[in-house]
Amino acid sequence: MSKRIVILGAGESGSGAAVLSQTKGFETFVSDSSFIKDKYKDLLDSYQIPWEEGSHTLTNILNADEVIKSPGIPNNSPIICQIREKGIPIISEIEFAGRYTSAQMICVTGSNGKTTTATLIYHIFKDAGLNVGLAGNIGSSLALQVATEEHDYYIIELSSFQLDNMYEFRANIAVLLNITADHLDRYDNDMQQYIEAKFRITQNQTPEDSFVYWNEDPVIKKELSKHGIQAHLFPFSEKKQDGAIGYTENNKIIITEPIAFNMEQEKLALTGKHNLYNSLAAGISANISGITNEKIRKALSDFKGVEHRLEYVASVRGVDYINDSKATNVNSCWYALNSIKTKIVLILGGTDKGNDYNEISELIEEKCSGLIFLGKDNSKLQRFFKAYNVPQKEAKSMQEAVNIAYTIGKKGETVLLSPACASFDLFTSYEDRGDQFKNAVLNL
Repeated sequence: MSKRIVILGAGESGSGAAVLSQTKGFETFVSDSSFIKDKYKDLLDSYQIPWEEGSHTLTNILNADEVIKSPGIPNNSPIICQIREKGIPIISEIEFAGRYTSAQMICVTGSNGKTTTATLIYHIFKDAGLNVGLAGNIGSSLALQVATEEHDYYIIELSSFQLDNMYEFRANIAVLLNITADHLDRYDNDMQQYIEAKFRITQNQTPEDSFVYWNEDPVIKKELSKHGIQAHLFPFSEKKQDGAIGYTENNKIIITEPIAFNMEQEKLALTGKHNLYNSLAAGISANISGITNEKIRKALSDFKGVEHRLEYVASVRGVDYINDSKATNVNSCWYALNSIKTKIVLILGGTDKGNDYNEISELIEEKCSGLIFLGKDNSKLQRFFKAYNVPQKEAKSMQEAVNIAYTIGKKGETVLLSPACASFDLFTSYEDRGDQFKNAVLNL
C-alpha cells in the first residue's frame, strides 16, 4: 500500500508539491480552505490529483502518512493542531522537494533583501551558462521543478514560514542577510522564535558547506555562537573589518575568499547601502560556486533589479514616483527612506504585523514632506505620527492615495510607496498593491 501524502493549500507551493508527490507514486490529496486558482486546478487535473476547495474534509486529511503544509498556513490553525494531535508529520514543500534532487542548493533568507539577492544570484548563475532554477518565495515551485525539470543548481529564497517546517533539508550555501522584527504576529510576538526560524537555514550544514552572512548585523552577531554552525563562514561588511572576507575599500568591492575578487563600486547595477550588501552576498555566493570573476563582474553590472522593490515608475511634473510595495515591514521602509536623497511624500499602511514605527521616526522627521496612510484601519499610524510636524492625509484606495500625493508633491520631490505593512487589507498581494500604484501613476 503506497504512502498517503496530503497537501494543505493549493497555490504555487502546494500544487507543485502535489505534482511531485503524484509523480513519485504516492497516494496524493490536496485540500484548500480557500478557492483554488484555475491555473492550479488545471495543473492538478492534468496529473489526475484529487482536490477540494472551500473547506477541509477531516476524514480525507487525518488519514495521511505525511502532510505538506503551504507556508501561508499558521502553525496554530485548527487543522494543523488536529494533524499534530494525531501525530502526523508536517513538512514544507521545500523539505519534500529536497529529498528528490542532488542539485546544489543556494538558499537565501533575511528580513529584507532576500528577493533581490536571490534574483541577483540567479542572474549571475544564468549569465554564466549554468543550469539553474529559481524557487521558493519567488520563481516556480521547487517541487514542481524537481518533478518536471532537471537543474544542477537551485537558488531558493526562503521565508521564515518555509524554514519552520524544514528538518533534513541541507543548504550547500546558506545566505543570511539580516534579522529585524517581522512577522511577529506569527511568532507569539516573540522575537527569539523568529530568530530561531531564520537560523534554521544553517541546520544540517557540514564543513563542506558555506554560510554567508552580514557581519555587522547585531542580532546575527549575538546569535552566531549559539547554533553550532559547521559550515565554512563567509562574513561580509560595509567596510574592511576583522573577519570579513567581503567589504568595500577605496570605492571598490573586495572579496578575499575563496578567490580574490574586486570591482569598482560605481559599476554595480544596484545602488544604495542595502544593495551593496545584496551585491556582496551574491558575489560571494557566486565566487564560492567557482564562477569566474569576469562573469561575476558582468552580471553585477547589468542586473535590472526586482519589480516592486525601489522600482522607478515615472516622473510627473518633476516629481519621481517609486514603487516599493515589497516593503512589507518597517526595516524595509527604513532602507527605502534612507536610499532616497530628495524630500519624500510617503505612502504607508496596510495590515500591521506588530510593527514598531520608532525605527523610521527620525527619517520621517528628517526627510518626509507628507505622509499618506493607506489602509482599512489607520488608527495606529495616526496615533503614532500625530505629534509629527508633517502634513498627514488618509486614503482608502490606491487611486485616492496617488491623487493626494499628486496634489501635495512638489517639484524635485519623490512620492514613495513603501508601506511597512502587509497588503491583505485592501489588496490581494504586495504585487497587486504595486501594480495598482503603477497604473494610478501612469494614468495621472
